[in-house]
Amino acid sequence: MESDIRRNRAYVIALIFFVVTVSIVIRLLDLQILDDKWKLSAENNVVRKVVTYPARGLVYDRNMELLVYNQAAYDFLATPREIQEFDTLSLCSILGIEKSTLINGLKKAKRYSRYKPSVILKQLSANRYASLQEQLYKFPGFYVRSRTLRQYPFPIAAQTLGYVGEVNTRNIKKDAYYTSGDYIGKRGIEYTYEKELRGKKGVSYRLVDVHSRIKGEFKRGKYDTTAVTGSNLISTLDAKLQRYGEELMAGKAGAIVALEPKTGEILSVVSAPTFDPGLLVGRVRSVNYQELQKDPNEPLYNRTVSAAYPPGSTFKLVNGLIALQEGVITPQTKFVCHGRSTRPIMCTHNHVNPISIVPAIRESCNPFFWQTFKACLSKYSSTKKGYIEWANYVKRFGLGQNIAADIIGANGGNVPSANYYDKVYRGSWNSLTVRSLAIGQGELLCTPLQMANVAATIANKGYYISPHIIKKEVTPQGKEKILKFDRHETGIDTTYYNYTTKGLREVILNGTARVAYIDSVKIVGKTGTIQNPSGVDHSAFIAFAPMNDPKIAIFVYVERGVWGSRYAAPIASLMVEKYLKGYISPRRHYLEKKMKESVLLVKEEKIEENNEAN
Repeated sequence: MESDIRRNRAYVIALIFFVVTVSIVIRLLDLQILDDKWKLSAENNVVRKVVTYPARGLVYDRNMELLVYNQAAYDFLATPREIQEFDTLSLCSILGIEKSTLINGLKKAKRYSRYKPSVILKQLSANRYASLQEQLYKFPGFYVRSRTLRQYPFPIAAQTLGYVGEVNTRNIKKDAYYTSGDYIGKRGIEYTYEKELRGKKGVSYRLVDVHSRIKGEFKRGKYDTTAVTGSNLISTLDAKLQRYGEELMAGKAGAIVALEPKTGEILSVVSAPTFDPGLLVGRVRSVNYQELQKDPNEPLYNRTVSAAYPPGSTFKLVNGLIALQEGVITPQTKFVCHGRSTRPIMCTHNHVNPISIVPAIRESCNPFFWQTFKACLSKYSSTKKGYIEWANYVKRFGLGQNIAADIIGANGGNVPSANYYDKVYRGSWNSLTVRSLAIGQGELLCTPLQMANVAATIANKGYYISPHIIKKEVTPQGKEKILKFDRHETGIDTTYYNYTTKGLREVILNGTARVAYIDSVKIVGKTGTIQNPSGVDHSAFIAFAPMNDPKIAIFVYVERGVWGSRYAAPIASLMVEKYLKGYISPRRHYLEKKMKESVLLVKEEKIEENNEAN
């Protein structure tokens, strides 16, 4: 009996050993023969993994004129353990670099890894690559990887288009798609629409010989994946209008923003001074970027969406509309604009007195709009409650917030809160304390984009569509994706906009902006002269046209432009005429020439002092 038990145990143990042995054999068979990935790993010494970078999507203007395209470029890489003795001076001559650059690059590559490829030199030109390719067999361990660089048919819209740069550690941690050496959109459209533009990287495995020459595909491309090109973007910009705006703003600091009122599409977005976007492409990008950063005129600074300015008299339109809606005035209400009741805001114009809203817009009467503001705040049980209600109306025009649907990081400006004034004045303040807001001064700050949007809102009689720069995405497969944007209402009755529009037309015909008159186009607008505590005042103009069927709304701001009619009004009207008519009337050629040739980027004392009212 005992012998039978021993025999059975022996059988069981033998069976266990047999099963284990068979399992090991099957696994080894799977790993070494059936599963190619382990063979691929073992053959890494003759197989090279090549990342294929997709071409970024193209960017077009609204008329399908190309704004951004791609040009081939090449990175020069090395795998330290594969490098053999080579002619250093010959390679440096082919690459067009100093010997120290190559040596330092190789030292850095060895520190990173002796077995993995490292970029030694980025973005070789096609000509340089052609010379190198003929000689590459002499330099085992070195090879080339293709990629693309951005190019620009026209040197326009640099701050809006943005640029592409190498990823940093933060980018890699945030998105696993990126690895060291990849490129990413850094600013502007390139940044906002990075995922749409970047496409998808591909990977291919290639057999190479001892001289690092590619001999063919590994496993007939079984493990290869194809790179997918990025989507193309159709922007809202009008390239011709953009170029024209940049010509008009040459030699000046400031901004132009033009919108299509009914859609919120940005037609032109000029930040001055500007620069050639091609300066931030290629190996010279970092050097040029540093030079642009040092420029005291700040060409990298996008004034259209980042600069927050007091809007001055151009804001009076908003203030007047709020007063009409609140019922504290009617279109016939008149205020005295001279004498003790108007203090401390005095009228600098000699005009009819008392005055109602339409002529008050024409004459830019400060006391009228101060008294409408005071009436709005006095309507409620406390100044604070009145101010909160007034500020809420202001915000419905898109002020005090980032209204740009696809411009990340745009400045929201500032509509000061009641709590802010409580803190500053320790709870003791009234309409007189904050009176500067009535005429667009004080703590009120707006970006040029926001004020162009105010023009669009008035043109639309009470609503705006979120301003945006891209209207359509086209995938590599040709599928079109039309982008949708929100509509916002001001809550002000549409009939009241008729009075502000009538006043704006009076400004062109008989007021402070007669210089903006255009033959055969009914343009309406309002000048603004903004106090500058640092020197010469700033020039602003808000407008839209045609009056009865608006196709363009615009805001122009010229730093140190003396007064509203000196620079901002002529530039805005020229932009409007160019867009609607396609040409400038001969009688206004002198004005066009003057705007293009005027230079204000000089010491302030050389600019004529402000001695004219709004």
